Amino acid sequence: MDEQRRVDPLRGCEPAGPQLLQLRSDRRLGHEWDDWDGNPLPNGGIFHEPPGLFFRLIGAWCLAVALVAAGVLWLVSPRLAELHPAVPTILWIGMALAVGAAAGWIALLAISMRIGRNLLPARLVERGLLPRVMPLAERAGRWFGISRDRAGNAALRVYNALAAARIRPGGVRPDKLLVLLPRCLDKESMQGAMDLSARYGVPLFVAARGRYAREMIARVKPLAVVAVACERDLVSGVHDVASRLPVLGSTLGLPDGPCKNTTADLGSLEAQIRRFLGLDGLDAATPPQRSSLT
Repeated sequence: MDEQRRVDPLRGCEPAGPQLLQLRSDRRLGHEWDDWDGNPLPNGGIFHEPPGLFFRLIGAWCLAVALVAAGVLWLVSPRLAELHPAVPTILWIGMALAVGAAAGWIALLAISMRIGRNLLPARLVERGLLPRVMPLAERAGRWFGISRDRAGNAALRVYNALAAARIRPGGVRPDKLLVLLPRCLDKESMQGAMDLSARYGVPLFVAARGRYAREMIARVKPLAVVAVACERDLVSGVHDVASRLPVLGSTLGLPDGPCKNTTADLGSLEAQIRRFLGLDGLDAATPPQRSSLT
């Protein structure tokens, strides 16, 4: 954080026109929704799952993998012992250590959520391992009749909390933050997001498909991203992007189903923008003022 940002934390957030970078025309349904049966989604597609659901699903996944591995090892142990008597023992010990490491990782994530401070390095949480594990929670949810959307919502709550806890207090410059929106937003949500872009001086990109969003990230090279999308696209996008730069995800409401007249939680979107800009401690009702510094 430079001296000017310390003197005036709102510097660079001067109100202006919305910075709409690009809009591509594409009405195809996203591939993440290829299995949608066309029926209305529960509660208009708005999910509020507890983070504990993610931990239970990941725990169930790890337990299932451990049981399968133990069964296979038990079956092949006699043959392995023929190679050397110590081989089965070494493998059993290795498997026990792996199970212990997985349990310890899950426990440290849960504790980090509780205290609001990361106890693990970024590569073992939001910048590496966690985004790769999130899709596994969706798969585990199918075993218990839990939809991808509910499992994804719980996973994103965990991810957002841990990613937000690592954001530096000084924040990033507004022009180095990119807001990603889906094309399917309804008029009110789209206008509200554009108003936020103008209010905080943050570039905004409307993408019809996830790959267009990734192309824009590669082109603009922001230091951080706030992405608005449904749970399925966010889980996929976080998996692809989070290892390269900080990301926060804001979920959609789907009153008419996916990819049509979706709604954004503008309060959540603004809070995430302010978090990245280092404006958390300031009154959100106070509009950014033009700085007198040059």
